[in-house]
Amino acid sequence: MTTVGLLYPGHSAEDDYPRIEALLNGLNLPIVHTDIGEDAHRVDVLQEMGSRERLAAGVEELRLSGAESVVWACTSGSFVYGWEGAHEQIRALAAAAGLPASSTAFGFVHAARAVGAERVAVAATYPGDVTGLFVRFLEAAGLEVVGNRSSEIVTAAEVAAWDREQVVQLVRTGDHPQAQAVLVPDTALHTVAYLPELEAAVGKPVLTANQVTVWEGLRLAERRGAWSTDLGRLFAREA
Repeated sequence: MTTVGLLYPGHSAEDDYPRIEALLNGLNLPIVHTDIGEDAHRVDVLQEMGSRERLAAGVEELRLSGAESVVWACTSGSFVYGWEGAHEQIRALAAAAGLPASSTAFGFVHAARAVGAERVAVAATYPGDVTGLFVRFLEAAGLEVVGNRSSEIVTAAEVAAWDREQVVQLVRTGDHPQAQAVLVPDTALHTVAYLPELEAAVGKPVLTANQVTVWEGLRLAERRGAWSTDLGRLFAREA
């Protein structure tokens, strides 16, 4: 059994994680919900949500769960600090937890490399200024962002209410002909149940926040061979 501990902000789309547990044998995903404060995709709010103190408050519970790695299951609450600031955030989390640690933002970078994508498109629920910060984060990691779409949604509560058709439409309109993968940030968005359909819609890998969060935790825990045909190309078995 591999245990990946998740620090998840508030309550939005955390039911994506039991779906993943059901599809990957031998995986345990304990979740500790962190305080989000104000529900707003605004830079100052996101920086407070990802503060060292708020993340550290949940690590003891995850240690007691037997976690082998810890992931801050939030994209925007990491990349809003910039490339260097996001690294500092994760170093502090690892020190507090005494475990390998990362965030969803870094999960996107590592997952894009894993599927061989150097050019990516971003299909985001965020307001434009927040999406722009994600683009800059990806570019700092060496990825080329050939297109990005912002949906101008301010709250996680609204994002969590999106249905399948809205998610598919987001990916379709956010795709770009030159992109080798489409990245869909925001762990408040339900995507796991739709991954095969999303990839079929654009004919390329689609990386979504809750999907890459778990993949990143497994990478840190050095678990090999976690695969499922229902979790997109990121989890596809190697030939």
